[in-house]
Amino acid sequence: MRKPLLLQLLQLLLLATPAAAQPREAWQPPTLTNTRYDEDWSKQSGGRWTEELKHVPLNEDGSAWVGTGLELRARLESFGNNLWGGAAAPDDAYLWTRAMPYVDLHLGKLRAFVQPIAAHAVGVAPAASPIDQTRADLLQGFVEVEAGAVTLRGGRQMLSLGTERLIGTRYGPNVPLAFDGVRADLREGGARLSVFAVRPVQARPGSFDDRTSPTRALWGIYAAWPGLDAYYLGYRNRAASFGGIEGRELRHSMGLRVHGASAEWRWNVEGVVQFGRFEGQEIRAWTLGTEIAREFPALPLQPRATMRFNIISGDKRADDGRLGTFNALFPKGKYFGELSPIGPYNIINLHPGASFALRHDLSLDLAAMAYWRASKGDGIYDIPGNLIRAPGGATARFIGKQAEASLSWQATPELELSTSLSAFAPGAYIRETGPARTITMLGLEANFRY
Repeated sequence: MRKPLLLQLLQLLLLATPAAAQPREAWQPPTLTNTRYDEDWSKQSGGRWTEELKHVPLNEDGSAWVGTGLELRARLESFGNNLWGGAAAPDDAYLWTRAMPYVDLHLGKLRAFVQPIAAHAVGVAPAASPIDQTRADLLQGFVEVEAGAVTLRGGRQMLSLGTERLIGTRYGPNVPLAFDGVRADLREGGARLSVFAVRPVQARPGSFDDRTSPTRALWGIYAAWPGLDAYYLGYRNRAASFGGIEGRELRHSMGLRVHGASAEWRWNVEGVVQFGRFEGQEIRAWTLGTEIAREFPALPLQPRATMRFNIISGDKRADDGRLGTFNALFPKGKYFGELSPIGPYNIINLHPGASFALRHDLSLDLAAMAYWRASKGDGIYDIPGNLIRAPGGATARFIGKQAEASLSWQATPELELSTSLSAFAPGAYIRETGPARTITMLGLEANFRY
């Protein structure tokens, strides 16, 4: 039987690559991921006791099996002068706790994945938001079927595309982000093509009350080859807000990402252009992000140095009929670090860092950041895209500088303990637009996962 023409064209597209990923010679347990459903536990190596829980055969030929997993996380965050002293509760300390078990059932080519969540917050002032606390709810629940090289999935699922600049899991905050909808994946060798149409899930503070967003929708196509990603994302929001104007937003994003490694060098460069309409205005926005890293395995502590540079467009003039503010859509949480008071909108960011292996199970990360406004006609935003400082009459570009240190101990393969200390000193723009005290944050976290 001949394959459908569309499937043949998609396979030709994916195979148009100079090299394909080579399969591993010996099976090894997969790296744990934030989405969890993309871990392949169809085999066992017998290395850890948890593997007995990851793959339980249900019949003799192994075509039916069930896997389980669990995350238990407790995170304490303590702020001083949050939002440079302008927050509703600038000095605040709270505890996040969450439990995220899952069950993964495989029956031949059919699969069902269910992951509930229980997320609670204690001490958040003035009140816990939906990303702090959702109590008991369904985080993920979908059905998936394999049809040759194509996998079809429908239901509630987290999405993680590329480096999560535009589509991420919001894993850092207490309540991750999920979407309701459908997705199709086509794999050929080391290439993959994903097509999806989804709506974000609106987390609510009560139990079993999370709902599909009635105002926002996302659709797109994401193609990934070894070393190269290309994608298109469509986004509609019937209740968008920019520059104090509320209305309907229809935005299209075209992106290209080049990444790879050679010897001790690693690199990742990603550019995105956006166009569309917002309440009678044309959208013309863009971003460019770069990351270059080098490892020094022969030196003491095996340091790794990283340099990141990001430029993200903002709106130049409020009355020119053109919106230049970039929309990061659904970016990863903790975007620039453990302390991320500002998000990826209208900024220029320089971000050097270094990591050190103090022991095989103990690592130290140091980072410094500096931020400027890309456009003087626009303000600064938080990670979800809410305006937190309007431009007003400010003329300065410099937002501020930040320093951060993080220490992580992998106590066991399942348990990680970590702590971080961050400070964000305000720059001229913050001083011109309101309270301007130095933000400090202490983070403590224990995370058990299998």
